[in-house]
Amino acid sequence: MIRADRFIAEQMNISRSDAAAAVRSGRVTVNGRRLSPSDKIDEGKDAVMFDGRQVRYRRNVYIMLNKPVGVICAARDRLTETVADLIPPELRRKGLFPAGRLDKDTTGFVFITDDGAMAHDMLSPKKHVEKEYVVTLRDPVTDRERYDGVISAGMEIDGGEICRPAVISFTDDPSVVHLVLCEGKYHQVKRMMHALGNEVTALRRIRIGGLVLDESLAEGQCRELSGDEVRKICTIS
Repeated sequence: MIRADRFIAEQMNISRSDAAAAVRSGRVTVNGRRLSPSDKIDEGKDAVMFDGRQVRYRRNVYIMLNKPVGVICAARDRLTETVADLIPPELRRKGLFPAGRLDKDTTGFVFITDDGAMAHDMLSPKKHVEKEYVVTLRDPVTDRERYDGVISAGMEIDGGEICRPAVISFTDDPSVVHLVLCEGKYHQVKRMMHALGNEVTALRRIRIGGLVLDESLAEGQCRELSGDEVRKICTIS
């Protein structure tokens, strides 16, 4: 059970005082009746309406966003547009943050949530949750066996760091490869390609765990995920 004003504030992303005012003015009904801000709502059973529209209770929010170039993976920044700025008002709520980061010049799948426990599981090195990237390279790959052998063996990158074994697959375009990682070192894809004598010119993340980026989302767009989709994110390799 939860107070009516708190329920409306959390689910509609408005202040507690605005929520209480909405309840008092009759804009909120529960099972067809008006109530006061302190009245309790059974979030699992009661039918809550706000201005004639049903309010569905969500304990947590899970969002897939297709990040464009130039946007940073942060909840807020005073100088630069963030992924949080791209979330439409109806999905915004306190505590949302990007679970994991993409570089400013990297595009693709960013997972945003207010579920800290779930994000921790997804990001834990022990979980080995895969992330798949489309990598555009400066130089065409002419020696596929060398790339495959070095990357699948667990290569050393600058600074002496050792990467976990990863999976590379090749496309019809010799300058474009797919790379699947189960860890997230700083600038890892770029450093791996640099260690192989090549450079990344464009990088796009298209999958986290078992969930692929929705191709219908244009860059800068996002949508809420279903429960089944959220569970796919933590599918481990």
